[in-house]
Amino acid sequence: MGQKIKKGDLVEVITGPSQDRGGYKGKQGKVIEVFTETDRVIVEGVNFVTKHVRVGQSERGTREGGIETVEAPIHISNVAVVDPETKKPTRVGFRVEEVEKDGVKKTVRVRYAKSSGKDL
Repeated sequence: MGQKIKKGDLVEVITGPSQDRGGYKGKQGKVIEVFTETDRVIVEGVNFVTKHVRVGQSERGTREGGIETVEAPIHISNVAVVDPETKKPTRVGFRVEEVEKDGVKKTVRVRYAKSSGKDL
């Protein structure tokens, strides 16, 4: 079955504390990675965590390590796809369309924004 949220989609965080309280609600970003087995997504600029990286040596011999900030996964139910027309979060639906290419008819499932009906 098709996925409602895919890599590269523009999504908005719809749950959690608001941005003025230190949360990420209302923040928009692109999906970097989707973990289908755990139903989680990594969104660009959302859910930063600090990681302590042990000092080691890279291939060139430089010492690397210290404290890094990286994006952590967020549950897929806490984000919604942004409608390309209204720039607001919307639900995603699927439409089956007949496409004719080189004289061959094919049925294709197309994702669309439920609020405006535009294809995603």
